[in-house]
Amino acid sequence: MKIVSIVGARPQFIKAATVSRVLRANAAIHEILLHTGQHYDENMSDIFFRELNIPLPDYNLEVGSGSHATQTGIMLRGIEDILIKEKPDCTLVYGDTNSTLAGALAAAKLHIPVAHVEAGLRSFNRAMPEELNRIVTDHIADILFAPTQTAIDNLSHEGLADVTCFSGDVMYDSVLYYKDQIQRDASKYKTPGIPPEYLLATIHRAENTDNPENLKNIFQAFSRLNHSIVLPIHPRTRKILQSAFTIPANVHIIDPVGYLQMMKLTIDSTKVMTDSGGLQKEAYFLKKQCITLRTETEWIETLHDQWNIVTGSDPILIEKAAKTDLPTAAQRPGFGTGKSATIIMEKLLGF
Repeated sequence: MKIVSIVGARPQFIKAATVSRVLRANAAIHEILLHTGQHYDENMSDIFFRELNIPLPDYNLEVGSGSHATQTGIMLRGIEDILIKEKPDCTLVYGDTNSTLAGALAAAKLHIPVAHVEAGLRSFNRAMPEELNRIVTDHIADILFAPTQTAIDNLSHEGLADVTCFSGDVMYDSVLYYKDQIQRDASKYKTPGIPPEYLLATIHRAENTDNPENLKNIFQAFSRLNHSIVLPIHPRTRKILQSAFTIPANVHIIDPVGYLQMMKLTIDSTKVMTDSGGLQKEAYFLKKQCITLRTETEWIETLHDQWNIVTGSDPILIEKAAKTDLPTAAQRPGFGTGKSATIIMEKLLGF
């Protein structure tokens, strides 16, 4: 069976590392890896392939940055050419980026079956480009791998139950696998110059980075906290901050780090503050309370007992959440058993 796996952004590299490891261990599967180049610099792309031992891409479209239409259009043309050449039995797409949408569209128009990993997520906020990508991809795909029961319910409500499979979350597989690796050699993954106690923060969603008022409110909240805050900064956010903001003294900005370093930063943190969907889950899997700097979350399973607190950019809510006691309640299962990649592989072979 020939599978073309399409990736383009940091969260997809992590998911693909987990699934590809299982796919390539099966002699019946020939996987071809296509990198769109949506994330393309050293800190956002190359380091993930090296440290996660992801096979080098068979193809790299090197699309780079651009508007949604420009990016997606260039990807569509490039992906189509490769699919025509390779004639795969299935195309595998991940998550909710422009690479996801372009891969699904190109394959569907060539009548190549599409499998969507992390299907069924809904924020119910169509102002998010990711939400549109998810919805379209799910309705194009031939098989939907849902990470949670909530995702299954969402797909069922949209009439997609017959093509939905509960796989569990491949990110849970990933955290379990790489956490063990980090613990075997913790000093290797420790970021130098980090305060001994800190809150870990990330900001990259357009609803925050493209909204000066939101950014101002978030940093106002940060300045009020009696904690050091470590902020690995997205290139786009760095550019905005350099031109418009005075960074509070308690905020330690560092360059983007690789996945294993980021996991180590999460493990060593007191709490996490983020607008990232992936980091919300990673914090939960690593038993860290998360403050979500958005007005909604797709991962409602993480909200119980204040393991995850949604604040948006409201400085009062952020400050209140940061001062909330750490959860003591046991976490609830809901993301699978850590064998999601195996379930996906077995389902694809029987597809």
